Amino acid sequence: MADSPKDLQFREMKDTITELNKLIQTLRETIEMLKKQQEQVSQERDNLKEQVDYLTKKLFGASSEKGIAQIPGQMDLFNEAEAEQDPSLSSQEEAFATEQPPADKTTRNPRKNNADRFKGIPVEKCYLDVPEEERICGICGTPLEKIGEEFVRREFEFTRPKAKIREYYSINYGCPVCKIGAGLPYIKKGKDGRAHMIHGMASASTVAYVIYQKYFNGMPLYRQERDWKQCGAQISRATLANWVIRNADDFFRPMYDFFRRELLKRQFVMADETPVQVLHEPGRRAQTQSYMWLYRSGEDGGPPIIIYKYSQTRAGENAVDFLDGYSGYLMCDGYSGYNKLRSAKRTACYAHIRRYLIDAIPKGKELDYTQPAVQGVMYLNRLFEEEGKIKKKNLSFDAIKQARLEKEKPVIEGFLAWLEKQSPVKGSRMAKAVTYARNRIPYLMTYLEDGRCSISNNPSENSIRPFVVGRKGWLFSDRPVGAEASAMCYTMVEMAKANGVNAYHYLSLLLEKLPNSNMTDEELEQLAPWNESVKEEVEQMALAENQ
Repeated sequence: MADSPKDLQFREMKDTITELNKLIQTLRETIEMLKKQQEQVSQERDNLKEQVDYLTKKLFGASSEKGIAQIPGQMDLFNEAEAEQDPSLSSQEEAFATEQPPADKTTRNPRKNNADRFKGIPVEKCYLDVPEEERICGICGTPLEKIGEEFVRREFEFTRPKAKIREYYSINYGCPVCKIGAGLPYIKKGKDGRAHMIHGMASASTVAYVIYQKYFNGMPLYRQERDWKQCGAQISRATLANWVIRNADDFFRPMYDFFRRELLKRQFVMADETPVQVLHEPGRRAQTQSYMWLYRSGEDGGPPIIIYKYSQTRAGENAVDFLDGYSGYLMCDGYSGYNKLRSAKRTACYAHIRRYLIDAIPKGKELDYTQPAVQGVMYLNRLFEEEGKIKKKNLSFDAIKQARLEKEKPVIEGFLAWLEKQSPVKGSRMAKAVTYARNRIPYLMTYLEDGRCSISNNPSENSIRPFVVGRKGWLFSDRPVGAEASAMCYTMVEMAKANGVNAYHYLSLLLEKLPNSNMTDEELEQLAPWNESVKEEVEQMALAENQ
């Protein structure tokens, strides 16, 4: 029996409804997909805008990492939140929040007088005398008598370096009696007791001056070449480079190796690294980046040791090779290459963590305490504030450890509790900051184990800064031997600076004493910049130069 027209119409309407439902479902899925795409595009736009703001701030903004001003009571709010997260800390947190000492008043350093500014510079008195023919009284004609002297003015005088050639001649003496006989004549020659071991015809002070100008004052060799020309000396930069490379390799390397051995005896080491370009490395393109590593002693009260090390790559094996056998505390940044130092005990740099959080603060939101990045920065600002107060008290290392456990550990625990609650948008700068901090969690408490540990890696960054500044002037090294010589020269200069020794005269001293690989560590220690006899000798050299 054929379907009636109504049945056919009904069936067609059902099919139409089914198709419309499918279309509605498809449209809903399309709308949902478009919403997700729109959210993704909006998030990418926000991330790019955040990146533009960050780069603009880096390019044109202030580079200081000083903390933003805190609203009174704001840290108490964070302490209250921490107490709610962990009831066992409530009493500590309450005391921690209520016992805040008043903010330290900023005191300006006293203005230095001329005696402080020119301390160590000899004073020469110049007398303005009356001509002899005018020493007669203009009233009665009686000869004048000296009645005293009066101060008129003070001038600071500097004489630019002068170049001269010093030729040495030996005066010979012979025996007139033996000369007449048939035997060999007896001849005595004048000697100064030491051979000229410096490579090239330059004196020790000249080579020291070239090294001092490049590695202390950041003056590239091509500029020194022009400066020497003004003095009348036609010395090419290639000759200057040979002076630096060959003398550094022969006479600085023994001290360099001695400093490394002394560093490995210490229990606290800091490390950092920065790129350097070396044009002619075997098997590598000129544009390939090499690295200059910085290793230094910690803040353990011993004489500071600062060593630069050149390597072709940033591989962690370079740190492993240099610190071979070291088993103390190691302070460094978040570079994963340091993880290969299995025997060292890693500590985290809170300055790096704070830096990531500062970069994650949206533009114009520095005082918006609802921003998670601002909250994280406030925790770390409080941590550094407590550390500064402890260091000002000049406590023993055991007392520093105890004070840190009482004052700083609660702040770290609060920071960790805050960090656990964060869920930033993927790809944002806040996400990078949180990820960086979470990756450092195993090392955040390590520095609390010993009062000699540091809270940040800032000393290393301060030590590597002279190299970074100098690199802007000379840009690159031509060959690996030049980069290695630069590492040794920077080491000698920074070691002198860190130990309060005149860098130029210390370089001159080393090139006059000529340390060699046959010397024992006891003999090399007598040439170390922390040695009191070296400090006295360098001071005498400076005084003699100013005479």
